[in-house]
Parts: sequence; C-alpha cells; structure tokens
Amino acid sequence: MIRFLNVSLMRGTKPLLEGADLTLNPGDKIGLIGANGAGKSSLFAMLRNELHADGGEIDFPSKWRMAYVAQETPALDRAALDYAIDGDVALRRLQAELDELEAAEHTEENGIAMGNVHGALMDADAYTVQSRGEQLLLGLGFSLDQMQQPVSSFSGGWRMRLNLAQALMCPSDLLLLDEPTNHLDLDAIIWLEDWLKRYPGTLVIISHDRDFLDEIVNVVVHIDERKLKRYSGNYSSFERQRAAALVLAASAQEKQQRTRAHLESFINRFKAQATKARQAQSRMKALAKMEELAPLRAAAEFSFEFRDPLAAPNPLLVMEDVDAGYPILDHHGDKVGAKAIVNRINFSLQIGQRIGLLGVNGAGKSTLIKTIAGELAPLTGDATLGKGLSIGYFAQHQVEMLRHDESPLWHLAKIAPTVREQELRNFLGSFNFPGTMVTSPIAPFSGGEKARLALALIVWQRPNLLLLDEPTNHLDLETREALTLALAQFEGTLVVVSHDRHLLRATTDQFIIVADGRLQPFDGDLDDYKDWLFKTKLGKGTEVLPGAAAAAKAAAAKAVAAPAPVALAPVSTSERKEQKKLDAGERQRVAALRKPLENRLKRVDEQMAKLNAKKADIDARLLDPGVYDAGRKDELKNLVADQAFCVRDLAALENEWLELQEQLEGLAA
Repeated sequence: MIRFLNVSLMRGTKPLLEGADLTLNPGDKIGLIGANGAGKSSLFAMLRNELHADGGEIDFPSKWRMAYVAQETPALDRAALDYAIDGDVALRRLQAELDELEAAEHTEENGIAMGNVHGALMDADAYTVQSRGEQLLLGLGFSLDQMQQPVSSFSGGWRMRLNLAQALMCPSDLLLLDEPTNHLDLDAIIWLEDWLKRYPGTLVIISHDRDFLDEIVNVVVHIDERKLKRYSGNYSSFERQRAAALVLAASAQEKQQRTRAHLESFINRFKAQATKARQAQSRMKALAKMEELAPLRAAAEFSFEFRDPLAAPNPLLVMEDVDAGYPILDHHGDKVGAKAIVNRINFSLQIGQRIGLLGVNGAGKSTLIKTIAGELAPLTGDATLGKGLSIGYFAQHQVEMLRHDESPLWHLAKIAPTVREQELRNFLGSFNFPGTMVTSPIAPFSGGEKARLALALIVWQRPNLLLLDEPTNHLDLETREALTLALAQFEGTLVVVSHDRHLLRATTDQFIIVADGRLQPFDGDLDDYKDWLFKTKLGKGTEVLPGAAAAAKAAAAKAVAAPAPVALAPVSTSERKEQKKLDAGERQRVAALRKPLENRLKRVDEQMAKLNAKKADIDARLLDPGVYDAGRKDELKNLVADQAFCVRDLAALENEWLELQEQLEGLAA
C-alpha cells in the first residue's frame, strides 16, 4: 500500500502540494494526471526518494522493488539486447557472481556456492532471459538485426525505447512510467498496453494519451488545487465524475453552453463525413462520449479553430508512379544515388478527404508526408499540384525548427510582414500568448507552448491541405482536446500521422497503411487495426487477454445484458384489458410512422451499395499503374472526377442514412 499523509511540497517559491492525502492499494493501475507544472514528475521523484517532501510522510513497503525509465542513455558499444537485459539488475549481479566463482579455484566450498547461484539464476528465469528480452524489443519495434547493434548507433527516440525495455525487464512491485508513449508508434503502443494490462504489480503512469489511460488504469489521481484527488475507474470515468462536479459550479454554465455548441457542430459535421459503416459506428461512440462530457470541456482554458481556406482545388494533388525517399550524397554534397522508402505511389487527394496514415516507425509515413509537402522531391514519377493548393505542414520535429532566440511575435511577423502588429498580437493572444510573453524569446517555453506556437503559425496561413506528423507530441490533454475539436471542424483536407487514437477516431474517416514499401488501403477502424495487428504481428507468443480475464469479461457482459427484475403492483383484469387495447393502438401508430422511414432506408441502402461498388471499381482502376501513362491522361481525368462525385454522393446518402436511423430510434424510444 502507498500512503501520502499530509504531504506538502514546494519547488522554489511555488507550492505544488499542500496537506495532500492519498491511499493506493497493491495491484492498482493508476493514471496520474494534472496540468503542466502541477507536480506530476515531482511526485515521481518523491516516490524514487530523489526528492523529499517539505512536510508530511510518504509510506510504502521497503521490500518493494521499484522500476522506472531512465532519462539518459549513455552512448555505449553494448548491444541493444544486452542493454535491455541489463534492466534485470539482480540477474546481472548473479551472473557476475557466477563468473567470479567459475574463474576462482575449484574447492568444495566454491562448488556449493556455484550450486546456490545456479539455483538463484533458475529462480530468476535466467535461462529464458534472452528470449524474453527479444520479445520485449520486438514488441517495442526493434528488428532482430537491430538488437545486435550498439546502443550508440540509435537516435534519441530509439534510445528511450531501450530505456523503457530496461524498466520492463526489471522484476518489480512498483513500476513508474512517465509519458511512455511519447517515442512510440501506434503498433508499439498497442503492444505496450497489452503488456501493462498483464503486469501484476502496482503501476503509476503519467500520460496525455486518453485512450492509453482508458485501456490500462483502474484508478486516476488528479493533482488539482495542490491536493491529490483519487477517482475510481479509467480516464473516461474520471471525466464523467469530474464533469458532474463542474456542473454544480454556476460560473461554468455560460462557457459550457459555448463548448456544447462546438461539440454539436462537430457531431453534425462528423455524420456527414462518415464513409464506412464500421468506422461510423466507432466514431459515433466517441462523439457520444464527447457530448456527454460537455460540462468538463467548460473548464478548458484553451480552444481555437482553423479559418476557412481561401481556395478549394479538386483534386489537390495527383502522384503518378512516385518513388519517395532520400538522395544519397557524397562528401562534396553531390547526389550519387537515392534510397527509396515508399515505391510506385499512385495517389490522388480529393477535397474533403480525412486520411489517417498507419504503419510502424521507419515504414515511410513521414517520408510520404514530406514528399506531399514538397520537402522532398520525388525520386521518380510526377507530383501534380492543384492550382491554389495551400499546405499547412506540421513536421514531427516542428518545435525544433522554431528560432528559440526569437519571440512568438517575430515568428508570426515573418510570415505576415504587412499585417499590423496589434492584429498579430490579438491573434497570438487567442493562442494563449498574452502580455510580455508574445515578445519574449521562446527558449524557456515548455514543449507544449512551442507546439502551440507552431500550430498558430499554420492556422494563420489558412491552408486547404493539412499535413500533420505526430502533432500531439508535447501537448497536454487540454491542448490535445482543443486540437481535436479544431481539426473536426476544419473545412479542408487532412492527412495525419498520430499515435493518439482519440484524435484519429475523431478527425479521420479512412486509413491507409504504409508497409513493405507500399501504400495499402485499410478497410476498417482502429479497433479492426488492433485486431489485425495482434493476429499478424503481435500475436506470436502473446496472449491478448488471459483466460481468467476473458471469462470475467464475458461474465460481466452477461450481467450487464441481463435485465434486473422489476416488482409490479397488482393490476385488475379490466385494467389489463384496457392497457392491452391502448398498447395495441400505440403499436399501430408507431408502425404507421416507421413504415415510410424503413422503406426510404432500404432504398438508401441499395443506392449506397451501388455507389460503393462503383467507387471500389474506380479505386481499383486508379491503382493500375497503366492508367497513369501519358496516353491515358483523359481516362485518368475522368476517373478522378468520377471518384470525387462518388465520394460526394456517398456522403449525402450516408448523412441521410444516419438521420433516418435517428428518426427510427426516436420512435423506438
């Protein structure tokens, strides 16, 4: 059990905790949340005994083994696999002890000691440690070849994965993870979720990824007003509980109504964009959740929206037989070759498309986006841009590309040199850069503040095509939610790479996988992708849901499905007859109202089926490399136009389908 008793903590002159109390039970999986600067990392430092409270006590069993992710990775020549296994410090100590005994003179006492060490190594699973280490690194995205490469050969993000692997290799009773998903792609996050669900100890996670928290935690601790507030359930449950409390605050009502209006606009727009039944169902669930949580959004301090694009070319871009990759330069900087990452891209972007790119790190998602953005020239093939195309590009390392010695005002004035300074100040103020902050160098700004500035610069330019490569890195939950709402209402075309599934669900309506050097459409939603991933990549040797948990889940589902018994008051025979007559009349009335709606729904279904078949045929023909030959330009033009008409007509029919379903559900209610 972990207990915080009347704990107070100051950092400089800023109080982070004042008389905070908290109790956590063994085996709890806890999500630690709070605004940036609230004290989450400081709380971790206190648990690690690196920082001491100014008052009160923190108590947990001294025998507990603790694991956490190191923040620094030395540039070692040690192989990645060996470095990961080093996380099991006790095992490495036993191995070193055995090496010393084997090198020493062989005596009876020495032999007994060696036998004891061999027994301890067996208890520590030393003879499976190699395969366990390989499974960990495979799950985190490393290939078998990479496991033998030295730690020094990896970039900073991949070294952080190795540090995470060390923490997971360490047998522990308490595991502390601070933003573990920051350097992971979606595939690795899904694998990590499964691993953490089966972790038997006490887990405390700091994360800004709401879906990740929802999947894992059963307790949320919120640092709020310098107190530690404990909520049972996952992150969504916390939001509902906190929303209920916020409703009681009269001062939040006006803001709540404004936010609800935004959400309703978001939901209406989203319905019109649905293009696949399974994806529509998934997104409607997410939107229903957002709508019921509207009171919580009233507490958000930050929101923004994209301005309407100035032009709407269609198609925005056509790629024909494009190979995307990087030139190979000699030491003089001259091109001597090329390395293709994604091959034979035949791809067009239509107005209003909202595409999520899936694929492991290194598959070529960023390379594709850079090629679309014009940051990389196609190695082969042609990329034709629509007249009036305006691209807003948020790179994965956009924050590092800012001038840290300059101010937010300087950055905006550089792209809008003829606009009055007061107008620029007002615009930056809407992105939470008030007062002297707008003219201060951004070097001391937090990562989230710098990312917010990068977003502001894109919004100013009124793009009709947004290319976003991991836009939520560095963003806290509040700013992520603001970005999600803004993207949902964006009037242009969107292509996004993100490991934030909440953002992907809420803002995209089709997915493309970048894998094995190719673009491949994915006909499904993120839940389908997760299932596919476990079956094809992560399922080998991994139990997705342990048997006992599966049985419990099935029993819980059955319990939820079974209606509770209802006690009825005695009713006379004449009353029953009268009630039956009334019920029959009501059924007839409802049936009369339902019939025309059901007939229209059937016709809409038939029209949608025909259009989907037509669109599938067009999509297949557009995937044929031959259609991009110079002699078939007119055929290509007609196909692209037909595709756009199909997309438009399907959107209208699907919007009508959703409205008819709502009317039928209303009658059923």
